Formats: sequence, C-alpha cells, structure tokens
Amino acid sequence: MEKFEIELLKLLEENARVSYEELSEALGVSIETVKESIRRMEEDGVILKYKAIVNWEKLQEDYVYAVINVKVSLSREKGYEDIARRIAKFPEVHAVRLVSGEADFQVVIRGKSLKDVAFFVAEKISTIPEVRDTVTHFVLRTYKEEGVTLFADEEDRRLAFVP
Repeated sequence: MEKFEIELLKLLEENARVSYEELSEALGVSIETVKESIRRMEEDGVILKYKAIVNWEKLQEDYVYAVINVKVSLSREKGYEDIARRIAKFPEVHAVRLVSGEADFQVVIRGKSLKDVAFFVAEKISTIPEVRDTVTHFVLRTYKEEGVTLFADEEDRRLAFVP
C-alpha cells in the first residue's frame, strides 16, 4: 500500500464526505488516482463502510445501549472466532471484540428499551452453549463517539480559519 493511501484512509475516516478534489489537493495526487485507490480499497475490503455518527439524544430517540462482557468456554470444535461469528450475526449487535481481562468478549448492543436488552442477553447470548457468564453494563450517556464529542451545550469553540 502506498504511503499516500494511508493518509487517504485517515482523511476518509475523519470525514467520508470529503470530495475527490479536496482529497486530491490534500494528498498531492490526481483525482483519478484518488478515485482508483478508493475503488480498489473498497473491492479489497480495506474500506468496509461509510458511516454517519448520529446524536440520537438530540432527536429524543429512546435507544438503549449496553456493553456486555461475555466469558466463554472453548473447545476443539469452537474457538473464539466461531463464537464471535455467532454473536455478530444478531442485528442488535454493533460490535464484538475479543478483549483481555476477566471477560473474553465485549459486545456492544442497541435496543429500544431496557427490557429489549435484558431479553437479548437472556434469550440470545446466554443460550449459546459456549457462554459461561455475562455482565451487562447499560450506557447512561455517551459523551464522545468515534472521535466526535456529543455535549449538548457545546458550541464550536475552534478558531475561524481564514486563508
């Protein structure tokens, strides 16, 4: 992978809506080079998805997020990846991470209510044969998501940039 492609990925990660022209200028390469690099990285699975970060609290949407620590028992037939694939298939699941410490996995889910989350843990996660134990932590408030601060009263305090 070219050095400019790493920089291209960093720019897209920061703002996926930036134009080809802006990317070309920032990286010092042609627009066609930018387009071709993005197309190839999408095909190769380097770029998986473009995502908007939504502050649901501003819309008074009632989503409940939970972080579930999951302990599992491994066998010759079922390893971490097998169990992670099974958990990841549930539509409520936003992230599955193998972690160090007491738990094996950290699972982040979203539901419409506390009851939805409790049902998910009891009926879906806990029924997986390899799952030994779960600990559910409800997210009370999110202050920063994917590098973006979500403080309701915070205004943009950056200095204006004048070229």
